Amino acid sequence: MAVRLKPIDRQTIVITGASSGNGLATAQEAVRRGAAVVLAARNAEALERIATDLRLAGGRVAVCEADVASDDDVERIAQTAIDQFGGFDSWVNDAAAATYGRIDEVPMEDHRRIFDVNYFGLLKGMIVAARHFRARGGGAIVNVGSVLSDRAMILQGPYSATKHAVQAATDAMRMELERDRAPVSVTLIKPGSIHTPYPQHARNYMSAPPHLPPPLYDPRLVADAILFACENPRRQLYVGGGGYAISLLGKVAPRLSDLLMEAVGIDSQQKPGDPGDPAKRDNLYEPKSDGRVEGDQDVHVRRTSFLLEAQKQPLMLPFLAAAAGVEALHALGRHRSKRSHSPFMLRRRRVL
Repeated sequence: MAVRLKPIDRQTIVITGASSGNGLATAQEAVRRGAAVVLAARNAEALERIATDLRLAGGRVAVCEADVASDDDVERIAQTAIDQFGGFDSWVNDAAAATYGRIDEVPMEDHRRIFDVNYFGLLKGMIVAARHFRARGGGAIVNVGSVLSDRAMILQGPYSATKHAVQAATDAMRMELERDRAPVSVTLIKPGSIHTPYPQHARNYMSAPPHLPPPLYDPRLVADAILFACENPRRQLYVGGGGYAISLLGKVAPRLSDLLMEAVGIDSQQKPGDPGDPAKRDNLYEPKSDGRVEGDQDVHVRRTSFLLEAQKQPLMLPFLAAAAGVEALHALGRHRSKRSHSPFMLRRRRVL
């Protein structure tokens, strides 16, 4: 059965992880385009502030304080959408948790917590959404994975492992729904480094504050990819050519990719100095200060992605790799320029 999805302005969209970053950017853009939204996250205070702002802008908004690691909470998110809007047309699984640090230094309870949120929370969301869409006659499931679904990142082992699992579960669900001829689209979004509060929210076991490696992209690009998938069936969408280049290298030359990660992966994820606002740090088990789309890193942020635009236009798919290469080379040039003027690089040159 063909999957037919409604235009955004006729949809109700459920968004988990809606209190910051990609989820918040998606909620804001969905409301701007005329959709009704159900915002789900653990931080009730932040959700209410966000909802108030969106309603003042004319948005139709419902909120649900929920931890996706709880099956009951996920069921309650769906019920909120049914009670407030009569159901939902798209379900966006965006909630996530993370740590920075060596795999053997991250406690087992933290490993399990990350899987409870990133994998089991997303899995429960897919199951609840698929059940609803079978009864309703169709809809879109949009899962936010990562380029780390393809290529593990050093010092982000638990997060990478969950994103690998998310890709497998997404593919399995898609096949099962297709075999049943259920009118449900299942899309995996794979962002690269996105300028969100992700590093501030992660639990950190490194000796320096966490830092996202360049190039960084605007969270609104992820929102654009998510909302595109709510209207257009797609298997997957990458956001950011820099991240896609890492993913591609991991597939084509995995050993070289390992060596590059070992050489630069640690330094690129650490920033000695100010650890940022303590009210935002470490939301692994409890919500922290929330309500912002962008993170605190003082870096150049790319506001466009040629790669994403190429994927949205089927006739442009042959240019996908070229688009990724252009973005990656541009980002590499910026990064190398900055590194060449950094005190660390100057010290290395004097030593050499």
